[in-house]
Amino acid sequence: MCGIVGLYLKNAELESQLGELFEPMLIAMTDRGPDSAGFAIYGDEVEEGMVKLTLQHEDANYHWHQLAGQLEEEFNTAVSVLHNANAAVFKLKGEESAVREAIVDYAPDVSIMSVGRSIEILKSIGLPKDIAAKFNLKGMKGSHIIGHTRMATESGVSMEGSHPFTTGMDLCLVHNGSLSNHNRLREELKAKGVVFETENDSEVAAGYLTWRLKEGASVKEALEGAIEDLDGFFTFTVGTKDGFAVVRDPIACKPAVIAETDDYVAMASEYHALSTLPGIEQAKLWEPDPGKVYFWGKE
Repeated sequence: MCGIVGLYLKNAELESQLGELFEPMLIAMTDRGPDSAGFAIYGDEVEEGMVKLTLQHEDANYHWHQLAGQLEEEFNTAVSVLHNANAAVFKLKGEESAVREAIVDYAPDVSIMSVGRSIEILKSIGLPKDIAAKFNLKGMKGSHIIGHTRMATESGVSMEGSHPFTTGMDLCLVHNGSLSNHNRLREELKAKGVVFETENDSEVAAGYLTWRLKEGASVKEALEGAIEDLDGFFTFTVGTKDGFAVVRDPIACKPAVIAETDDYVAMASEYHALSTLPGIEQAKLWEPDPGKVYFWGKE
């Protein structure tokens, strides 16, 4: 079944409250996804020429600073480390693929959750309220965030199989629904150089978007292509460095509702996840049309 939530702040003065506003939205989706949960937050952007990586390890006491030291020697640059539960955010000067390869060489047991200039992805097995507390979601700042609560149907419950999924710089996707042609499409995308970490159909959707963006498509164009090329039923919420997008398949059998005020745009699988937002009583409310791409942000 699964639950999706997203929040984009038009009012920059609210960015210090992003996590506080978003936490009850994520927890409200527990009934739709009690197995695992995660979120992708955008903010604290690094400068051009730098990369920001979110890494996770099963051990909450993992030696992150030892890994940082190896990267500093490898790339002859300082590495900033921010530790959060069993995750860490690294910032350093370097090229994405080279940094990825170095981490795989030095720490093959570390999971690379996200790479970009702005994005941080944190996810885990368990109830949404426990995951929110684990990573101190309430205290997080940023411009926008998307999240997901999962009820596993097509695969086992695991951190790797939970959402959000990312397959490119600052790109992530959360999905409610199921794709029927993901195995064929996975092989086609592998031939185009897209790398997958799981068997989850949602990761294939993320990989498809990554490929389209690398081919020069805009986010809107990539999602319009997804409507044509992905078979099945879905509601996608997609995060980028500049904003977030929402699209439902042409049948629109999966629920979604959007609320917009002068201060924010928010979406959720069910209205009650939006009910704690300030000014929700005066918000413009609607269900996204089938087969139509909605985008809010700088693009």
